[in-house]
Amino acid sequence: MNEDVSTPVIGVIGGSGLYEIDGLEDARWESVASPFGEPSDEILRGSLAGIEMAFLPRHGRGHRVPPSELNFRANIDALKRLGCTEILSLSACGSLKEEYPPGTFVVVDQFIDRTFARTKTFFGEGLVAHVGFGHPVCGRLGDALTESLAALDIPHARGGTYLVMEGPQFSTLAESNLYRSWGCDVIGMTNMPEAKLAREAEMCYATVAMVTDYDCWHPDHDHVTVEAIIAVLMGNADNGRSLVKEVVPRLAKRTTLCSHGCHRALDNAVITHPDARDPGLVAMLDAVAGRVLQAH
Repeated sequence: MNEDVSTPVIGVIGGSGLYEIDGLEDARWESVASPFGEPSDEILRGSLAGIEMAFLPRHGRGHRVPPSELNFRANIDALKRLGCTEILSLSACGSLKEEYPPGTFVVVDQFIDRTFARTKTFFGEGLVAHVGFGHPVCGRLGDALTESLAALDIPHARGGTYLVMEGPQFSTLAESNLYRSWGCDVIGMTNMPEAKLAREAEMCYATVAMVTDYDCWHPDHDHVTVEAIIAVLMGNADNGRSLVKEVVPRLAKRTTLCSHGCHRALDNAVITHPDARDPGLVAMLDAVAGRVLQAH
């Protein structure tokens, strides 16, 4: 990546149906090899209004991979290898607040990570790094998403905390009420360590939490039918496609590296002295961290 300028390439991670975007040209599915294993699926590449895009079905086409078994490292590494500079993550979530009913899109800006069975970093023994993560979502992307949601008249909220649970089971009532007492807004199973790895890979990252239902805390939870949930899912997918189509041209206007520092997240993060680095791990990180590792 040039020190001052990079051409935006938009990566989208989401569920089935979101990649069926009107106007996506030269669409083709491509396999991407990663030293971290197999990504969830092939990646759909194409261009929208002249802007290069890459879409990754997070759970694979047909929803084959459960949250705890997602190869987050391979997914992010593969998108990085395709040149992605920005990642839009669209995720189905439960609502922890009355004011965010099903159908609401929440552009979150914080996470609480309650996962415990996942590898959460590209780095490790022989190559140690610590990236800043106080503000885990790129505010520039969040602003663009909010502007697009307003333009589309989709019910939405700007800002909020996403509680990421391990799954695959949903919360107990006690857990749901605990998370509400913490001030969390939505709950899901997929955005950690996805967001952490995107930061390590020096890509801008933003999450749109698409509310499908109230979590089990809500008194009407037990009265929700499967048909109602499916209807919300279908409506969210339609709005999600519209959102991607609307926001991509906004993101393409960037002519310099991200002003929030996302594209330089590793500048002072690598701690291990060059002479002590594991050559094997250095080689695996050629895409994720090559910019800083090749400089030393």
